[in-house]
Amino acid sequence: MTPSSLDIAALRRAFLSRAISAVQIIDRVLARIAEWDDPAIWISRSTESAVRARARELDAEAAADPCTVEQLPLFGIPFAVKDNIDVAGVPTTAGCPAFAYTPAETAPVVARLLAAGAVLLGKTNLDQFATGLVGTRSPYGVPRNPFDARFIPGGSSSGSAVAVAAGLLSFALGTDTAGSGRVPAAFNNIVGLKPTRGLLSTRGTVPACQSLDCVSVFALTAQDAAAVFKVAAGFDPDDPLARPPEAKVAAGFGSNFRFGVPPWSDLEFFGDKEASMLFGSAVGMLERVGGTKAETSFTPFRDAGRLLYDGPWVAERLYATQALLSENPGAILPVTRSILEGAGRYSALDAYRAQHRLAMLRRAADGVFAGVDVLLLPTAGTVYETTAVAAEPLRLNSNLGLYTSFVNLLDLAAIALPAGFGKGGLPFGISLIAPAFRDAALLDLGVRFQEITGLPPGAARV
Repeated sequence: MTPSSLDIAALRRAFLSRAISAVQIIDRVLARIAEWDDPAIWISRSTESAVRARARELDAEAAADPCTVEQLPLFGIPFAVKDNIDVAGVPTTAGCPAFAYTPAETAPVVARLLAAGAVLLGKTNLDQFATGLVGTRSPYGVPRNPFDARFIPGGSSSGSAVAVAAGLLSFALGTDTAGSGRVPAAFNNIVGLKPTRGLLSTRGTVPACQSLDCVSVFALTAQDAAAVFKVAAGFDPDDPLARPPEAKVAAGFGSNFRFGVPPWSDLEFFGDKEASMLFGSAVGMLERVGGTKAETSFTPFRDAGRLLYDGPWVAERLYATQALLSENPGAILPVTRSILEGAGRYSALDAYRAQHRLAMLRRAADGVFAGVDVLLLPTAGTVYETTAVAAEPLRLNSNLGLYTSFVNLLDLAAIALPAGFGKGGLPFGISLIAPAFRDAALLDLGVRFQEITGLPPGAARV
């Protein structure tokens, strides 16, 4: 039976049973892309002839050796990558045409997916230089929020998230420094995995804040995200920030676990009463999964997040952009340029002072996790219309990072999950956050949470 959804698990069953071929899936995907007709999702597309040729090659391999489908865990699975990740022979723009270069090598994380049989459809739009959580800071246009075009799609990995939600592909890679792999997931009713720093190679990725950057995964389900993570993760000795997995913490949380929720007075929904109610419902759903709620302080997490926006880490963003900012500042969007230009006001003393403050906050966060297995938070307190973001781009962007921007600074792992819809039909999402190397446990809990909610993933309901 041919699956109606592009979720990996369903496609995998169909491929293994020979119910479909790679060519048939690619034909369906290419027709869906033409039907969706949102060019702002993409910065560059693989040619249809190249995509079909790749599918034919996979089918030929499977015909010659029936074990091929079983041996290639992503056989025939269509995907895309954010256009700050290198693919050999395809320009990498990072959302800025004047910055573009054509790499000779494919980023290792993409190469691992291709070697597993995945089919690359193209490179997706982003907030310029991955600077933003809104999805509107690109000269290539604003990807259309599939639930209501008046609202932002979320960023910086806007194109990747919208492409998955719209059913144009099965999964996509993004990046995540302050929440760019989670906020777009919340606004598009999909899963966003922000792995432990260093488990997925960032070599071949344009740095935002290189010491914090992660390659992230967008998928329809936590089960699919786990399948991609299993392939994409791998120690890269040529990535100086790569880290090997720690097997000792690979176990899941079990049927009984404790989850932390801040006191309601510490939560901020920016006047969005529906989001507040949906979060309350999510607390109850996590209890149904087997969790026991414990009230925990949000203070160290909130204060760490403020360091990212109001501290010297912004100076690290100049690593990739300083030459362009000096030689051709007009090539950078005004809002992005204003952020980069602000990096010069920080001194070495500021950097050390912030590092010392962060060390204290990490110790406080460790204290929170000594009493709970996982932290439950909204992914974002609300969603904004594009017109509102245009009027107040910095303040509203900062609001969106309240529950996400601390995660990499504190060396945590996180997964964003769909958690319901408001009366206007806009999705709401929650995040589960745990110490580093608990990625597999978070994915397992994400699967259980999605089973309880029973929500249709992506934009299937619109």
